[in-house]
Amino acid sequence: MEESRRGFILGSSAALAGTIIAPVGTLPALQTKKGQPSEEEDVSTNEDLMREHGVLNRVLLIYDEANRRISTGKPDLDPQIVTKAAGLIKKFIEEYHEKLEENYLFPRFEKANKLADLTRVLRAQHAAGRTATDRIISSVKSKDLDAATTAMTAFVRMYRPHEAREDTVLFPALHSIVSKHEYDALGEEFDKIEQKTFGGDGFDMAVDQVTALEKQMGIYDLSQFTPK
Repeated sequence: MEESRRGFILGSSAALAGTIIAPVGTLPALQTKKGQPSEEEDVSTNEDLMREHGVLNRVLLIYDEANRRISTGKPDLDPQIVTKAAGLIKKFIEEYHEKLEENYLFPRFEKANKLADLTRVLRAQHAAGRTATDRIISSVKSKDLDAATTAMTAFVRMYRPHEAREDTVLFPALHSIVSKHEYDALGEEFDKIEQKTFGGDGFDMAVDQVTALEKQMGIYDLSQFTPK
């Protein structure tokens, strides 16, 4: 474990310089073969939110792998990957995706007196997640391996059931409390907010970032997760 700690903090000085990654919106927009921006997709409200959960889930896999390497004493964990993964969570999930839920979805359910108990728990978990993310970033900065592991483990344990409950209970129920017109209007509003926040397609930019982190971590090849 001592060797693991030394491996984890190796190059930490360089890693700290990248503690706060560039905002997702600073990445280039998705281009077509002719070098022109891709055509705008018609994405529904729920599809938009659920595919953003896909980005979250891919970061959870990065946290899982980081914890696995720490627990097995594997010394080749680059701390900068963990820091950048936490930065992506902060920028794309906490400061954007969750704000959409808190400002546009939860109030509608609470006004309709439907799933209000669930939205209260989801709000509390958003707050707890932000605290965990701050702890992940600060523990890497202070080279505290135990604290980093504890925070990543807590984050993963909460967000897997959190996103699953939203995908299978909350989001499908949205159709029962808003009209089709309001549902479609929400999707259009989300798209405008996304364009304004990131200067382009924030989802594509986030996918590019998490893909790069997976490749750096060595977990991008999907076939490695297939049972032998």
